[in-house]
Amino acid sequence: MGKWSWGFLFLAFAFASSIAAERNPRTERISGSAGDVLEDDPVGRLKVYVYELPSKYNKKILQKDPRCLSHMFAAEIYMHRFLLSSPVRTLNPEEADWFYTPIYATCDLTPTGLPLPFKSPRMVRSAIQLVSSSWPYWNRTEGADHFFVVPHDFGACFHYQEEKAIKRGILPILQRATLVQTFGQRNHVCLNDGSITIPPYAPPQKMQARKIPLNTPRSIFVYFRGLFYDVNNDPEGGYYARGARAAVWENFKNNPLFDISTEHPTTYYEDMQRAVFCLCPLGWAPWSPRLVEAVVFGCIPVIIADDIVLPFADAIPWEEIGVFVAEEDVHKLDTILTSIPPEVILRKQRLLANPSMKRAMLFPQPALPGDAFHQILNGLARKLPHQKSIYLKPSEKILNWTAGPVGDLKPW
Repeated sequence: MGKWSWGFLFLAFAFASSIAAERNPRTERISGSAGDVLEDDPVGRLKVYVYELPSKYNKKILQKDPRCLSHMFAAEIYMHRFLLSSPVRTLNPEEADWFYTPIYATCDLTPTGLPLPFKSPRMVRSAIQLVSSSWPYWNRTEGADHFFVVPHDFGACFHYQEEKAIKRGILPILQRATLVQTFGQRNHVCLNDGSITIPPYAPPQKMQARKIPLNTPRSIFVYFRGLFYDVNNDPEGGYYARGARAAVWENFKNNPLFDISTEHPTTYYEDMQRAVFCLCPLGWAPWSPRLVEAVVFGCIPVIIADDIVLPFADAIPWEEIGVFVAEEDVHKLDTILTSIPPEVILRKQRLLANPSMKRAMLFPQPALPGDAFHQILNGLARKLPHQKSIYLKPSEKILNWTAGPVGDLKPW
């Protein structure tokens, strides 16, 4: 077998088999403050006022393209729907702790389903101009008690390529607001202090329908389906995923422990439930729905994205349920994963089997206690009470409404 000797292969699969033997592991509660935070109930701890905007900012956009309901950016739509009937909603803005502006800024897709963020800054500016001129609440803090859901690749930087996103920076008029976003990376211009990092949307009903019997052995050691190279946008292969995905393919495409391919089979969800480890490497952005899928299906996520800020990190003990591999160490993945003791793997699986862990990563319809909607509200509640310093003096201005690219200043 060349490099991968039968002895090594046997040892690794024996290891995988020992994990598979406890395919239906008992659930382990998350210990310490993380478990308490995960089970917090935000009701009674905050009140949210939902601005009633013209339908051109949300419902009409969705009517034009219903695909947005199943896209990985769909959290902005479902959060709006959730808040409209949530017990934390108040119809009296004077008693609100937070103000929410429902904008479907990511619901602009190409025929092949790729997001186009180029209109988003103008849409957001237009909505804020309307809010600031129709209600007094934005102007008294310049958005410091407002939150926006911005699930683009790089959040409110509104671009899918990191270099251009960094150049753009966060939309200037959102600098004081709390951003609820899928993008999270430490020391990055597209992540403000105080932002709430959330999971991308993955369809709960679809995943639930594809569950397989709990006693099915986990016979796949490492699993991944997705691009290794983006030949259209990065033909030389060094920029996409900072080369990490290319390194996975070049080092392990012939390794029998690794079930990796660009093909996306109809059994994708079932295969994840048969795997011990699921690779979750960065792509153009550090996050992807694979992280959600891995947690829901009890497959230990192998996170390859340096400095990533993971969803609800104060409630989900990522270090305990996942494996972190530095991008520069991708070539050592086989050694790293086969060196993890079985008892450590089994504990990670027990934690992943905890229903509260899975629920926190999903946006179900209808909402359930402890789900991603409630984790977002918990994050907002923990930021209360607001500091008095957020309130501006009469006629005081901090934000520069004319800052940013010229194209962003055009009417929407």
